[in-house]
Amino acid sequence: MKTDWNGAAAAALLWSLPLPALAQGADIPAAIYTDPANDKAHPAAMEVIHIPSGGVAINGLAYIPAGPGPHPTVILCHGLPGNEKSLDLAQAMRRAGWTVITFNYRRSWGSPGDYRFAQNLEDAAAVLTFARDPANAAKLRIDSKRLVIMGHSMGGWVTALTAAKDKNLLGAAMISAGNMGWLGKMPRAQAVKALGSNGMEALAGTTPDIMADEIIANTDRFDFVKAAPQLADTKLFVLTSDDGLAPMSKALSSAIGKAGGTSVRTVHVATDHSWSDARIRLQTEILNWLATLK
Repeated sequence: MKTDWNGAAAAALLWSLPLPALAQGADIPAAIYTDPANDKAHPAAMEVIHIPSGGVAINGLAYIPAGPGPHPTVILCHGLPGNEKSLDLAQAMRRAGWTVITFNYRRSWGSPGDYRFAQNLEDAAAVLTFARDPANAAKLRIDSKRLVIMGHSMGGWVTALTAAKDKNLLGAAMISAGNMGWLGKMPRAQAVKALGSNGMEALAGTTPDIMADEIIANTDRFDFVKAAPQLADTKLFVLTSDDGLAPMSKALSSAIGKAGGTSVRTVHVATDHSWSDARIRLQTEILNWLATLK
């Protein structure tokens, strides 16, 4: 017998799952389990993009939702080296009506150049500049006045320091962020070991020693807690997990509060660094937060 999997059936299936796998009481947005209506004039699309940064063009993808737009847009930053790129989250955000730009920092995952942490920050700023260019915004249906930056792990660090400098963002979200400035305070041997444990084959033009020396030389500059005063007016969503990194994000949230910030939202979920058994929970939290920014 043929089964018609409509939105109601999909919703019923999701709600039949154990509550801890979902959002523990939060409303699950329809975009997580329902495809958008087909728009023949302005269909959903994926575009390969090349973003100028540091004299080269880094690789990127734009996930464009159905409809003429312009659409609010998320710049999604991956971690070190970026094994978890959160593309399921990108797809969910697109179904919810957001254009999403993912990209690979210089010399990561095939982008040209050499990999450096300071350049990751430059690359994120370059992606925002790219999204604000009128020609790019028109082609990708971007509302350049409604931009959000978001990142996982080291990408959460990129997010915090980028948002601290960019005052025209709609909001910023950090997912299980790692504070590279804190890592720079570790003994060098420990830093080298930690940096070399994540799959160096995805990076080029660097080594764990080079990376350790860079963060040690830039400990204060790379410490996102020191950026708290600049984040006091930012609509910031801080998500943490049971990966040992939560105290770093909690220190930032606390420092922002001391600096007078009142727009930080925090959520802790008992899952691993990659949110391996909480991907629907992650999508739910992010989509519900994004809905508050429109």
